[in-house]
Amino acid sequence: MAAQDDRSVANRLFFRLFQASNILQKQTVSAVGLTTVQWAVLGALSRRGYEGGIAFNDLVEYLIVSRQSLDGVLKRLEREGHVRRIPHPDDGRARLILLTDQGRAYWKSLQPQIHDFYAQGLKSLGFDETVSLLHYLNKLQKDLEAIQPITTREAPPSTEDTIDT
Repeated sequence: MAAQDDRSVANRLFFRLFQASNILQKQTVSAVGLTTVQWAVLGALSRRGYEGGIAFNDLVEYLIVSRQSLDGVLKRLEREGHVRRIPHPDDGRARLILLTDQGRAYWKSLQPQIHDFYAQGLKSLGFDETVSLLHYLNKLQKDLEAIQPITTREAPPSTEDTIDT
């Protein structure tokens, strides 16, 4: 029975993560006017040390998004004047993604809304609980990244094959 309980808890946890992700997406658009990917892109590009831009592939890896998804978001942010793609100085085929002055000012103007969003989203958690949650999410992310496709490992027994004792 313990194995079944473990699967049930795991199922509920992953379903809650799915729901939380969808709520986050919906709420960021209504509260801040950005999708979660747009928010992440602007935030990544605004980091200290990236004033000269970041390679497209490095941004894909950092954000853990598909190339297609990132390209679509960048096209929209380019149309709005927030980012530019410029030639990579070391690789003529590659492009750097650069936050424009307009994009930097836009990101700065969003900070009060973003901090209010964080405060509302974390209002039932204390500082220590927030740090613990971050710690556990980091551990979960690491484990998720290490998952091997089922074809390269032995398949777990199905629930029909499990005998409850």
